[in-house]
Amino acid sequence: MKAIRIQEPTGISGLVYEEAPDPAPMICEVLVKVAACGITHNELDYPIWTCRAGHPRTSIIPGAEVSGVIAALGSGTAGVVAGEEVFGLTDQLREGTAAEYVAVEARNLAPKPRTVDHVHAAALPRAGLTAWQALFDHGQLAKGQTVVIHGAAGAVGSTAVQLGRWAGAEVIGTGRSRSRSLVLELGADRFVALDKESLRDAAGQADLVFDTIGGQVLAQSAWVVKPGGTLVSISAFPPFGRKDAKEIFFIQESDRAQLIELARLADQGHLRPQVGAVYPLAQAAEAYGAKAAGGIPGRVVLQP
Repeated sequence: MKAIRIQEPTGISGLVYEEAPDPAPMICEVLVKVAACGITHNELDYPIWTCRAGHPRTSIIPGAEVSGVIAALGSGTAGVVAGEEVFGLTDQLREGTAAEYVAVEARNLAPKPRTVDHVHAAALPRAGLTAWQALFDHGQLAKGQTVVIHGAAGAVGSTAVQLGRWAGAEVIGTGRSRSRSLVLELGADRFVALDKESLRDAAGQADLVFDTIGGQVLAQSAWVVKPGGTLVSISAFPPFGRKDAKEIFFIQESDRAQLIELARLADQGHLRPQVGAVYPLAQAAEAYGAKAAGGIPGRVVLQP
């Protein structure tokens, strides 16, 4: 098959489009014919050069998000059938989805949303699971509460805005001025343009702050949270250690039940995956570079 591979941890410059061995599904796995692959520009910086067994990896196929069709089943696999359209988030320590085929544990896949195409379905797993777990698992967001979402136009942030609106919360999105119209269209009640406005205006207002940016934005966020509230970040550990509020850093996990719920919300019109750009698989290096350069809202997707 054709795939994108990197032979050493050199970042985007090391990505090569080449022939790779065809994967074979093992016990409780399925072989997916990839229709679309969502990428995260900094995933090449993750500690992924050691496999689950602790052995060094000599090459890597990147990509963790996938939407496609089940081509074959491994032994002992249940709950899925050949020919079924699925989407999901794969294990970063295994060969990834930037390829024509990928072997995936069946538990990491769910039926693809019926009302969206493969490109948009591939933009949903990581962003959807991250936003869901931040808001509901860690943030315990409830109807009538106020949530501030940093980076509200990004793939994760835009999904969190829509989930917050669906949950009945007051949603305050933040980002650059150019993102205002998109974030408000997605359902935010207010928008704070951090290149022109100050977070001080939101001080002490939020039951939950969800940070996807880090740096100074995260540093300024501790005092936006009400006493008893929660600051959740996927960028770094919150720096202040407030004793009257929870501060949480987490990394998302694959969860089939949550994928099914995200697909349901998409089919019911509550959730619209945001795709910023689509590239052919052969142009993966260009796609990673464009996303890393900034200015592309939503997810960048590759198609074999």
